[in-house]
Amino acid sequence: MGHVTVRPIGASDAARWRELFTAYGVFYETDFDDAVLDGVWAWLMDAEHPLFCLVAEHDGQVVGFAQVREQPDTFTAGPGWFLDDLYTAPEARGAGAGTALLDAIAEHARSHGGGTIRWITAADNERAQRVYDRLATRTTWVTYELDTSAGTD
Repeated sequence: MGHVTVRPIGASDAARWRELFTAYGVFYETDFDDAVLDGVWAWLMDAEHPLFCLVAEHDGQVVGFAQVREQPDTFTAGPGWFLDDLYTAPEARGAGAGTALLDAIAEHARSHGGGTIRWITAADNERAQRVYDRLATRTTWVTYELDTSAGTD
């Protein structure tokens, strides 16, 4: 695979993004229904929404995406960033798309006030962790979730 380029997502990427985001859900054993897919896509197309998306392209084909949002950092009273989702199509893995996306996120953060970029990954996602360990610092923080959705027990 040759050179990977990264750019902001555009309206013409809708079908490919949907395909890749659905595959990302499958990877994490989550079945995104149309309401979720439509809702996230609407956020990505809304310039006022805090979530934005970058895509990695190779030979004109989108092969990966990263969905990021700015979040205020109370430890610095400055900007911080949370990488919600990073996915590379299986056939493109190992070719630098993930690294290119992370580099582009870092450049975006630097040009928008700096701050720390944080993300989580599954404990058994060892392939991704090898990339992340090369580019970032593994923390000792423990993640918790409290689901406040209607109808949950």
